[in-house]
Amino acid sequence: MGFFVTGLIIGFVVAVPVGPIGLLCINRAISGRPAYGLFSGLGVATADAIAGGIAVLGLTLVSDFLIAQQAWLHFIAGVFLCYVGLRTFSARPAGKTASAQEGSLTSAYASTFFLTFTNPVTILSFVAIYAGWGVENLSGDYLSAALLTSGVFVGSALWWIILSVALMGYGPEFAPPGLRWVHRISGVIITGFGLVVLLDL
Repeated sequence: MGFFVTGLIIGFVVAVPVGPIGLLCINRAISGRPAYGLFSGLGVATADAIAGGIAVLGLTLVSDFLIAQQAWLHFIAGVFLCYVGLRTFSARPAGKTASAQEGSLTSAYASTFFLTFTNPVTILSFVAIYAGWGVENLSGDYLSAALLTSGVFVGSALWWIILSVALMGYGPEFAPPGLRWVHRISGVIITGFGLVVLLDL
């Protein structure tokens, strides 16, 4: 269980910093739809776990491909972030009784998974973290790699569950005008991140 606990800690630590994707998850959670925010976070957790598995197994074919295609991936991610940001900015506050439907939950999960996994920095960050943590290449040791990867997912998912539960009570407190400003501020910041990614090309 040592690898699982190590992965759990690493997954939790990696998930805590709030970037554009984290802000998107928070915005979705306080829009009166905590399940929407949770599924967004689970998309991030899944991408983190896969990236962590690729890094620890030394699957250079996959990581090298993502790194080689990083210009296109950054372009696509930048455009998508701008799209999500503008859509968030113009979103109309949902009523208190609004609930996330199955289709929107799938979309929430898929969108954050795509944004996280297509970023080559995600895999490279796990390589650096494993090196600093003393985790060796587990190529061929699939049981240990599976335990570590499962731990990363659980750790990351745990953070998003805690955050979603913590924000659950805030959504109803926002009147439509206040929630509209939450959407606008979040939209501007997310769009700004997208523009930074595009300009960085």
